[in-house]
Amino acid sequence: MISTRHSITVAILLTLALIPTIIHTYIDNVDNDGRSVKNISTTLGAFISTPSKRNDQWGKSVFNSEDWFERIYQNKENTKVRLFIANSFDLKALYHHPELALSYAQNLSHKSISTLPKQAKIPVHVLKNDDDSILVAYVLMHNDTFIKDPIKYQLSESFRLLISQKKPMTLFYTSQTGFQGNLNLESSTTLLSLSIKEFRSQRKAI
Repeated sequence: MISTRHSITVAILLTLALIPTIIHTYIDNVDNDGRSVKNISTTLGAFISTPSKRNDQWGKSVFNSEDWFERIYQNKENTKVRLFIANSFDLKALYHHPELALSYAQNLSHKSISTLPKQAKIPVHVLKNDDDSILVAYVLMHNDTFIKDPIKYQLSESFRLLISQKKPMTLFYTSQTGFQGNLNLESSTTLLSLSIKEFRSQRKAI
């Protein structure tokens, strides 16, 4: 016979354990803030863009995102920067080595953390290959917080993420290719700054 001595305690613990499942499985409990990356301008500062040739379903299949774009931005000096931005409730799909999907088959072994010009609180993940012919820079944002260490961030937020509304993460990703020493991080950070500013300026839908 099973003792009922601790039945109340067990029942409470089981109920608490079921809360995240109920919230995230049976209740459509997501916080859609009304922002859309697709509303970001095709012209940013001195850069004018053209869309890439990605299939419309690519962002959904790779990043579980319905709200994404990839464009090639170019200025009058013919500096070209590929800008990919995606919004997704699947946080891990965005923060876990996005370069593996966006800069496929490139050995980006040189990694560092920088910041946006005049915005020291916004960390930028910078990646390069051995001969400096590829330059990647990206920013991660979740709940209007900019993330330096995504794994540490998710661990620190794990309890809140379990019991609260899902909020989308946004990945701002730039990539340049060219000759050694011919790539300019400033062009990438400029586009990152402008696109982040436009995205954050969008008001929450009522």
